[in-house]
Amino acid sequence: MSSTSERSFEETFLCSICLEVFSEPVSTPCGHSFCKRCISEAWAPEGPCKCPLCNEVFYSRPQLRVNYLLLEMVFQFKQQAEKSKSKLSKPGEVSCDLCSEPKLKALKSCLVCQSSFCETHLKPHLTVSGLKRHQLMEPVENLEDRMCLKHQRPLELFCGTDEKIVCMMCSIIQHKNHELLSLEEMCERRRSSLLHTQAQNQHMVKQRRLKVQEIQRCLELSDTEFHRERAVGLQAFTDFMQSVQRRQDRFLEELQEKQSRSHKRARKLVQQLEQEIYELEKSSTEAEQLSRSQDPLHFLQRYPALTSPAGLKEWSSVSFEPETCEGSAARALSELEKHLAEEFIQLPSRLELLRKQQFVVDVTLDPDTAHLQLILSEDLKQVHHTDLKKKLPDSPLRFDTWPCVLGKQSFSSGTFYFEVLVKGKTDWDLGVAQESINRKGWIYLSPKNGFWCIVLTNKDEYWAYTDSPVPLSLQRAPQKVGVFVDYVEGLVSFYDADSADHLFSFSGCCFREKLFPYFSPSLNDEGLNSAPLVLTAVETF
Repeated sequence: MSSTSERSFEETFLCSICLEVFSEPVSTPCGHSFCKRCISEAWAPEGPCKCPLCNEVFYSRPQLRVNYLLLEMVFQFKQQAEKSKSKLSKPGEVSCDLCSEPKLKALKSCLVCQSSFCETHLKPHLTVSGLKRHQLMEPVENLEDRMCLKHQRPLELFCGTDEKIVCMMCSIIQHKNHELLSLEEMCERRRSSLLHTQAQNQHMVKQRRLKVQEIQRCLELSDTEFHRERAVGLQAFTDFMQSVQRRQDRFLEELQEKQSRSHKRARKLVQQLEQEIYELEKSSTEAEQLSRSQDPLHFLQRYPALTSPAGLKEWSSVSFEPETCEGSAARALSELEKHLAEEFIQLPSRLELLRKQQFVVDVTLDPDTAHLQLILSEDLKQVHHTDLKKKLPDSPLRFDTWPCVLGKQSFSSGTFYFEVLVKGKTDWDLGVAQESINRKGWIYLSPKNGFWCIVLTNKDEYWAYTDSPVPLSLQRAPQKVGVFVDYVEGLVSFYDADSADHLFSFSGCCFREKLFPYFSPSLNDEGLNSAPLVLTAVETF
């Protein structure tokens, strides 16, 4: 009944033209109301106007006036509708068990009644004395799950002894003398335990995430090492294959040269023989023709000229023996085997240097640090010493006594490698120096003074300038020197960049400042040591 009256009440706020709730309601002279837009569109611009409800005709277009009473009522109706709509039960929310469709949202559930109630249907439980004693709770579905199946009483206690939720009757009959707690109290205990478990879980999650990061870092390092070793291995195999190919080309070239010399000598002999054959055949033909002559005078006049041609070679003592190729392949393979054996002996040092060369950096010379008698190339890659002294303003960065210069690039972490051509020089210094080194007066190369260097003196004396200089016994004089630095490991190593021989290493160094490449072409020695030090591009084996 009330639903029917509600629908009738709603219908009074509907426009009879659009059948929607009034928007800007206006009234006609006959007393009916419509939306302003609806009635304006229903009437023709010209001619008589007719009321859509009572059909009363207006021969002149009526002036429409706003129905303020209806406008206010429509406004209140819309507010009430919005409020009622907000109280409707939405998917996932508990709905009132007593409401007919549409059901309103439940505010409370009663464990005794085993029902959920909206605001209106909850009022008896708040006002009737008998219902006030019912146990109300936040609205939930499936209230029967909250009742004891045996005693049909609410489950409201927790037996700590049996770890079981029970009703009051169960606690008296089956759980006497057990530890009994209210659900709220047990919930707080478990919540505290749950928070502890949550904290533990979060801690374990953090540990596992750190482990994931650790694994990823290790994998990244593994990938880096993989690519580095792959490059080193490919380069080593390429070097071997190129070396074998070069020796094969040389073998084929030598074999071809032998065969070419044999052919050339054979052609020369054959040409000589064919020339003599031609002359002999020519003389034989002339002799045959003369023998047929019947003129004695002519015969005797021509006879002396028909002797054997002059200059003929005695071919019986001449023999042709081509250069033999037998054993050439065996000798070439034997030499290749010997060469490869030497290559395999040197392979560890070659691989070591190849790994170092992966960290090559582009180094240029710093003119602001160069001694005034040093000449730097335009590309800042070469330096040599002259007797002429340039006129430049003094600088705290510039070396003023010994002819040396620093690299422009500095390094304070990681690893780096560069190579310097020292070919044609009789003296030089080479290595790295820390930023705070003394640049004025005589330079004393040693680690305690901030220098890690090797030097060449007197054409063939090589030294590592440790705190007490160490002589170096080298198998060959290096033409190009490679310098490798690992800042973190405290390592400075020197290599013969052509043969990959390890020359010397400073290990266990403790670097605390920026490091700069250090170079000294030494004095030119009246032109005997005028060749420059040259920073070169790295060429792998």
